Amino acid sequence: MAALMTPGTGAPPAPGDFSGEGSQGLPDPSPEPKQLPELIRMKRDGGRLSEADIRGFVAAVVNGSAQGAQIGAMLMAIRLRGMDLEETSVLTQALAQSGQQLEWPEAWRQQLVDKHSTGGVGDKVSLVLAPALAACGCKVPMISGRGLGHTGGTLDKLESIPGFNVIQSPEQMQVLLDQAGCCIVGQSEQLVPADGILYAARDVTATVDSLPLITEAPGSPLSPTSSASPKASILSKKLVEGLSALVVDVKFGGAAVFPNQEQARELAKTLVGVGASLGLRVAAALTAMDKPLGRCVGHALEVEEALLCMDGAGPPDLRDLVTTLGGALLWLSGHAGTQAQGAARVAAALDDGSALGRFERMLAAQGVDPGLARALCSGSPAERRQLLPRAREQEELLAPADGTVELVRALPLALVLHELGAGRSRAGEPLRLGVGAELLVDVGQRLRRGTPWLRVHRDGPALSGPQSRALQEALVLSDRAPFAAPSPFAELVLPPQQ
Repeated sequence: MAALMTPGTGAPPAPGDFSGEGSQGLPDPSPEPKQLPELIRMKRDGGRLSEADIRGFVAAVVNGSAQGAQIGAMLMAIRLRGMDLEETSVLTQALAQSGQQLEWPEAWRQQLVDKHSTGGVGDKVSLVLAPALAACGCKVPMISGRGLGHTGGTLDKLESIPGFNVIQSPEQMQVLLDQAGCCIVGQSEQLVPADGILYAARDVTATVDSLPLITEAPGSPLSPTSSASPKASILSKKLVEGLSALVVDVKFGGAAVFPNQEQARELAKTLVGVGASLGLRVAAALTAMDKPLGRCVGHALEVEEALLCMDGAGPPDLRDLVTTLGGALLWLSGHAGTQAQGAARVAAALDDGSALGRFERMLAAQGVDPGLARALCSGSPAERRQLLPRAREQEELLAPADGTVELVRALPLALVLHELGAGRSRAGEPLRLGVGAELLVDVGQRLRRGTPWLRVHRDGPALSGPQSRALQEALVLSDRAPFAAPSPFAELVLPPQQ
């Protein structure tokens, strides 16, 4: 079994036990749990929830006794009042315990790694990194999520590939890891079901940016305008995976969790520390999210770009982030002597086709017709586009003036695409998988007035006046000379033992 270390003891817990209860663990739950309205009132008024309170709330979410309005009210109370470190640790454990625990062969113990992102625009790193790590000898049991707010979800992107099935049992996941070395799945009723329910509820209750649930350190400055996956949610999913190492990509910038690197660093340090307290070796990468990652935004378009990266080509910022995060994971898990050596191994997997081969295996193992999987992974970009969902119309925007591209703001671009059907306004709403946008220019490039800089893929009528203006305002031009675009990677926060 992929065992986790019991916090404070250095010993693995009993099979299926992630509570850490015992002589050094948390106290037993109260025999008389409070009713949900009382719990909501306590948190609304700034009170602290006990372990029994938190476990009672999670149990009510799972067994269906918590009404949707009550779940939303509790999420909003936590969003506004916050949770301390102990509350969030209990919430993380309760979410992880809400479903079946994953068990792996003992020989896999040091091979199990994963990555999670706090959410970005055009962030298709997981689609590339999971098979690249598998090609480097790792096992990647990635439990991922759907789109939240203005950010796209990894599962939604993969579901743009006809036949791809994100719902897999723990037993099926082990078969997938044995066959392909990686899998990307969602929260089923068996795996962290409570988190799956809360994840969907946050998307429609204006609590996507529930930064208190990211277990911020007391007194940390928080941004009220962000789109993040709460840390309790992140770590609960990773806790059941029995990982050797985890890298969390913490975004900062105009379309990210925090507006600047300093605030993101505080979150990263807390993430790493909480992971260590739960027996999880976590590193956190700080990466910029002012502009979209890569050139494509939108589900099917991002799959195409991920395939291009696994061809050894594609946008340099995407490749740089994949190799950097992958290098850190190979180093942390003992598969490489240094981070640089790990990054070189990941780059080689992209260039020699082995990552693409693992991706093809994963597609076929998760329900895609083997012939389609082969065609997607061996075809040209034009051939791939014919095999994936396509929008009915394309519309190009022209540069309004001469200048050097300083920035393409990610947030307004994502918000317009959300309006066009690439995002959800309520849980379970179908997506327009072919809707998206292609950047036709790079940051640092000199642009002449009238040159196409953006191609919008849409299913509906032409862009409205406000939509066109919002997109044009996303393009920031300057008079300076052309320059090389910087890498999105800024910093790596490591666990104490490193």
